[in-house]
Amino acid sequence: MLGCLEGITQQMTAQHIHPALAPFTPRVRDWFERAFAEPTPAQVQAWPTISRGEHALVSAPTGSGKTLAAFLWALDRFVADPPPADPRERTLRLVYVSPLKALGYDVERNLRAPLRGIGADVHVAVRTGDTPQKERAAMLRTPPDILITTPESLYLMLTSQARRLFTATQWVIVDEIHAVAQTKRGAHLAVTLERLVEQAGRDVQRIGLSATQRPLDEVARYLVGPSRTCTVVDAGVRKSLDLRIHVPVEAMVEPDVTVELDHLPGGGEATRRSIWPAIYPELLRLVREHRSTLVFVNNRRAAERIALRLNDLAAQESEAAGESAREIARAHHGSLAREERVVIEDQLKSGRLPCLVATSSLELGIDMGAVDLVIQVESPKSVSRGLQRIGRAGHGVGERSEGRIFPKFRADLLECAVVTKLMREGRIESTVVPRNALDVLAQQIVAIAASAGDDEPVVVDDLHALVTRTHSYAELPRPLLENVLDMLDGRYPSAEFGELRPRIVWDRVAGTIRARAGAGRLAITNAGTIPDRGLY
Repeated sequence: MLGCLEGITQQMTAQHIHPALAPFTPRVRDWFERAFAEPTPAQVQAWPTISRGEHALVSAPTGSGKTLAAFLWALDRFVADPPPADPRERTLRLVYVSPLKALGYDVERNLRAPLRGIGADVHVAVRTGDTPQKERAAMLRTPPDILITTPESLYLMLTSQARRLFTATQWVIVDEIHAVAQTKRGAHLAVTLERLVEQAGRDVQRIGLSATQRPLDEVARYLVGPSRTCTVVDAGVRKSLDLRIHVPVEAMVEPDVTVELDHLPGGGEATRRSIWPAIYPELLRLVREHRSTLVFVNNRRAAERIALRLNDLAAQESEAAGESAREIARAHHGSLAREERVVIEDQLKSGRLPCLVATSSLELGIDMGAVDLVIQVESPKSVSRGLQRIGRAGHGVGERSEGRIFPKFRADLLECAVVTKLMREGRIESTVVPRNALDVLAQQIVAIAASAGDDEPVVVDDLHALVTRTHSYAELPRPLLENVLDMLDGRYPSAEFGELRPRIVWDRVAGTIRARAGAGRLAITNAGTIPDRGLY
């Protein structure tokens, strides 16, 4: 009788398990069911593919739970196959790559809750340009189980002695992949991922996370290259938008403003025909009407200026009302020190700071808490960028995103109208991956040769095979590679380049290359590419 009751209990429990959670261990499954009502569509579609060990590209809008979808299966494997108790015997099994340092720190914080919930003994480390030397050295002595890093830091680690950490890597998660795929930074990352595979000695499972992009097949090919198969998980349901264009003047030909310019300290950019004196009060009004507001601008100078003006106007209003003035806006951009960025982000999340004026540094998937409103000053310049930024508001499953766009001049108003129409229709631009970027290729060749050492020269055939496994260099002809090797070996087309020092030695008879003295230092001190925009 007791056995029958146990069988009935197990059957009833199995019936209540969501099918998407079936592959997970009971401990992870129980935590998820306690923490969430049910899996999101992105998670339901992604987990079967990820649990089978397939490469996957998960495309879903902001706030759809796709980051947890990528991480949870690896966390489950840490429960099923726990790391050794001795920290020195642990191996790095999961690498998370974020194009933005702030996003990496955010993910590290968000991992704490599931790790506590499932009771996993997992060590998470962050390695970016902000990481102190003491912590970098500690990673070599006691490897983390999960590493959160950036494309440039991953490249640096693979070029240095830290590359031995990656010999047991099983998974790599590339977040916000759409932010790098269309740039040379993406070509640089593609080669770095192949170097990671070489170091691991296995085909590391790749999981890409992307906002809604098209064509998704092109982004998937970029993620895995031409010789691998990638399953596309398209959970890109169009997010509900409350989107309006706000023009604070009657006519943009000659703005009829009622704000005295003398009331705006340091307002050198404002003239009698400027629209700025009309924009600032409207921005302040919207900020006061909402609990938390993100204002996006297209450059750092504008971010600093608008934050200053909003605080000045708020102080004037408080003084007129006989109240004590308080700071209501701060600027956020890539030039801020990490400590200051963390303080500002925490102030917005906790509700102590009503407004944050940001550049592209906050348009990616950083969890900024409950943002009520997003304001875009000037056209976002592209549909995908506009959706990414407005999607910061209502950053939750099924929530509506409220956004207001302020054009600055007549041509900008026309562009805003077109971009807004396309945003509502979900008609984003096509993704184009740059091919055969030879400057990036030269940099990676020097790094590969330097990391190999003098005892193990790099075989040119193997080098060509490695780079052509990437989508960015899949069509790289051998003569073009040899031209780059000629340049790096000091065979220049004319005497004008004679002052440039060779970086490698190319043995054409043996078909190998090795680094010259100082090449490793050069590769490390000149990591990455010049970004199109300040994302890191």
